[in-house]
Amino acid sequence: MTDTAPGPPRPVILAVDDDPAVLSAVRGDLRIRYGRHYRVITASGGTEAVEALNRLKLRGDPVAVVVSDQRMPEITGTEVLTAALKLFPDVRTVLLTAYADTEVAIGAINDLHLDYYILKPWDPPEERLFPVIDDLLEDWHAHNQPTYAVTRLVGSRWSARTHEIRDFLQRNQIPMQWLDVDVSEEGRHLSEAAGDGVLPLVITPDGSALHAPDVATLATALGHKTHADAESFDLAIIGAGPAGLAAAVYGASEGLRTICVEQLVPGGQAGQSSRIENYLGFPTGISGADLARRAVTQARRFHVEVLAPTTIVGLDLSGPYPRMELADGSAVSCGSIILACGVAYHSLDVPGSAELEGRGVFYGASLSERDTVIGEDIVVVGGANSAGQAAVFFSEYARSVTILCRANELGAKMSTYLVDQIAARPNITVRCRTFVRSVGGADRLETMTIEDAATGSTEGLASSALFVFVGASPRTDWLPPQIARDDHGFILTGPALGDRRHRTVDGDRDPFLYETSAPGVFAVGDVRAGSTKRVASAVGEGSVAVQFVHQVLRS
Repeated sequence: MTDTAPGPPRPVILAVDDDPAVLSAVRGDLRIRYGRHYRVITASGGTEAVEALNRLKLRGDPVAVVVSDQRMPEITGTEVLTAALKLFPDVRTVLLTAYADTEVAIGAINDLHLDYYILKPWDPPEERLFPVIDDLLEDWHAHNQPTYAVTRLVGSRWSARTHEIRDFLQRNQIPMQWLDVDVSEEGRHLSEAAGDGVLPLVITPDGSALHAPDVATLATALGHKTHADAESFDLAIIGAGPAGLAAAVYGASEGLRTICVEQLVPGGQAGQSSRIENYLGFPTGISGADLARRAVTQARRFHVEVLAPTTIVGLDLSGPYPRMELADGSAVSCGSIILACGVAYHSLDVPGSAELEGRGVFYGASLSERDTVIGEDIVVVGGANSAGQAAVFFSEYARSVTILCRANELGAKMSTYLVDQIAARPNITVRCRTFVRSVGGADRLETMTIEDAATGSTEGLASSALFVFVGASPRTDWLPPQIARDDHGFILTGPALGDRRHRTVDGDRDPFLYETSAPGVFAVGDVRAGSTKRVASAVGEGSVAVQFVHQVLRS
């Protein structure tokens, strides 16, 4: 006799409505579409729904989506969704509303981070209901992988290499269990079982143990694609931020054989944003990592060859076609190139900052540090949107967040919606015209000295984490001299090239919009001189550049 272990419980979709006819309709639609892979359960009112949620929590059943009507006696739909989020923080929420309840739905977006609201009636469900649920389920699964698929990381909170690996896993949305060896007995046991004693230790889902791996080694072990399958493409895109991914999607969807190469993690700087709330089409906002995941999925659907992490060490423009030289010694030729290589944050460059990088001093949002700032006093340096998004995000976990801004006011470079959110958070303090003079600590960040620019006075400020957003430099040091740049290293394109003309087989012509000083090579996004540093504009530049790529290839 063979014992068969029960499989994991199917995720739950809970539908709630006090109107029997509506509840029957939504139950039927959901079961037809999702009944094979999900448990579709219903509740005929708010009270019954909360009781069902409590039972599911006690049983340990996963709840993926809750769809609730708003107008119900005793307990409203927003109250049901509030209870669901309290019990299941990762649940995706949908509010069914009448047109008159639209303002309630907008309020739920702001207060509960409601994922979606659907106006009644939702017929036909194939157009108005299923696409919403499909998207939310895909999003839920991206954050809720089965435990056997989890990568375990054992290391110290104050290890720079541990931080680098955690950040890589988090930004790639790879399911991860982090065990701080300083406090976790399980972490110490795993380290002993793996032998060697070198930390950080990464245990992949197949049981392989990697001791202090670099990002490239880790990516290969986790099955990431880092080598090209071919030696030539119609279009090569360097950089997989919003601009690069948009170019990849538009290029491949229009029939171009396309490769997109990323040095670090798809998403670029936008991928580190905890929540982008002003990007068109996402009324509830979207995290940078989720936006990047969706874009990469879309690109691969159109057969874009996405390589990440893969480093390009050179660009040869001497031949008839551009040629990319990769760090592994291989090379890729292409008909046209789009440079979307983005920017890197400036270093703080004060005494102690280099020694404590990754051990309390972080560049960018470092959202993987969310769990380490719980109950701590932290500092964010910067006055633009990235700094504001990080401050708002970390304020939900840290005891206090102090923003240090050189400008006279926070709104000088930051969007109004973020300024308003910061003002509404009681644990965020804003100190304008203030900057860091030095940082210190034995083996981790403990304190810093800050200076008031108005008075010249200095003071000490205790903090366990410092997140730095003090401007950025373009990643262009590796480019050949044929690519003209401005005094700050940003790539000049189109009209910014002045009276430069490109010689082609069809005669001389002006450079196309976004075309660089090298014919057939374009630059888009943050790396381009004069670009607007916003996600939407980067996506627009990437998609528009593809139209000129077609003209280059035709000629």
